[in-house]
Amino acid sequence: MVISHRIVLRFPCSLVDQPIVCRLIKDYNLEFNILKASVTPKEEGLLVLELSGERKDYEKGMRYLAEVGVETQPLSQDVIRNEARCTHCGACVVICPTKALALDPLTRRVDFYDDKCIACELCVLACPPRAMEVRF
Repeated sequence: MVISHRIVLRFPCSLVDQPIVCRLIKDYNLEFNILKASVTPKEEGLLVLELSGERKDYEKGMRYLAEVGVETQPLSQDVIRNEARCTHCGACVVICPTKALALDPLTRRVDFYDDKCIACELCVLACPPRAMEVRF
């Protein structure tokens, strides 16, 4: 069974120059799509990936990342909508390239589908009450 997950990888400075993603592809038969990257040599790295493959290969790849010291977490954990601040104005809906933010035609409220989000941060800039947050 093929699965796909959007995850955040945090690399300590000791691993920034290592071929970690290359190993995920070659040794664990995984496919990836880089959604966001920030790597500073001799400091740290952050990579947002959509990672897919057979479930057993994916699980082995995740174990490999943990063993070498790469921190992982689901992307949805880093993209947050502050419900108390959201006025459901819809400004974020028109800017979202993946339709992770959508206006419900019946309730006229903005729904957030974190599984579609790619953490592009366009909604953060577009949101007048600053209800959207991306925490990396």
